[in-house]
Amino acid sequence: MSHLKTALFDFHKASGAKLVPFAGYEMPVQYPLGIAGEHTHVRTKAGIFDVSHMGQFSIIGDETVCKQLEQIVPIDLSLLKLNQSKYSYLMNDKGGIDDDLIVTKLEDRISIVLNAGCKHNDIKQIKTVFKQPAEFVLHDELSLIALQGPKAVSILESFIPGVSNLKFMNGGSFSFKDKSVYVTRSGYTGEDGFEVSIANELAQTFCETLLTNTDVAMIGLGARDSLRLEAGLCLYGHDLNPEISPIEADLVFGITKHRRETCDFIGGSVVKDHLTNGIKKKRVGIQPEGTIIARENAKVFKDDKEIGLVTSGGYGPSVSAAVAMGYVDFNCSEVGTSVELEVRGKKYPAKVCLLPFYKKSYAK
Repeated sequence: MSHLKTALFDFHKASGAKLVPFAGYEMPVQYPLGIAGEHTHVRTKAGIFDVSHMGQFSIIGDETVCKQLEQIVPIDLSLLKLNQSKYSYLMNDKGGIDDDLIVTKLEDRISIVLNAGCKHNDIKQIKTVFKQPAEFVLHDELSLIALQGPKAVSILESFIPGVSNLKFMNGGSFSFKDKSVYVTRSGYTGEDGFEVSIANELAQTFCETLLTNTDVAMIGLGARDSLRLEAGLCLYGHDLNPEISPIEADLVFGITKHRRETCDFIGGSVVKDHLTNGIKKKRVGIQPEGTIIARENAKVFKDDKEIGLVTSGGYGPSVSAAVAMGYVDFNCSEVGTSVELEVRGKKYPAKVCLLPFYKKSYAK
């Protein structure tokens, strides 16, 4: 089976990246620095991520666009300020999450970043709620490059003046090499950073320019996964799926307060029931007591009874410990609850813990 390639594919190969199939694309999982080295580099300096496989999608239309989209995205889009972004998700009629996403309000459109493996189905689902005319554009002509880490702001500011003025989850149009780029102060690593939407033909030049600073390194999907896990951030298809509600996923903040009261969106009756009557399972952090690594699908036990499943797990280099998260019975979800994790047929002690494992550093 052939896989799609981002505009940076040849650049990744020339950089010594190990390439693997991911979400229908051929993507770099790691570079010569190695996953642990890349992880630490992002936490201490700055790293470049090619996230161009994700869908950059625009809905262009009149004032009815927000109201129509609100049927499937449970936030108050009309209250978003210009260039402000918000995390939310696409709801289904079972009250589950069909995808999690970032929505940004621009002057003439709503811009949405969709997960790579879901983007084409997402667009079909979004179109079903539109009865008034609108234009739908998937921007295959654009790459998406993230620069993440504590030194990201000073580095990017030296090449794109003005980005340091952005606050977390806000964006704006800037200039690079006399070409327009759209920059948001956001990311998925638990670090301060930026995502830059840039023309495909300029993406390699942009990365090469950033790499002239010795504090910058290319980072692959392996470190991206360990970084987001330490930060307690979900990966769609693992920690989230169409059967899990936002309340079970402990992502209620993705539904604005007013929409929690009205629940006037697809799947709202299920969400209302979960908010009113409670849930049977909940996403939690799980801290193994020792060095054992519990990966996805490891079973969770309490007093020899199976109570849940790990959905993400691995080693957290920044916290020097094994980390995991998953879903457990709600009556076992209290922080400090002792549980056991089954790994290769043996059970190991662990505790339910607060998320994130690593404190996020965002520019408020």
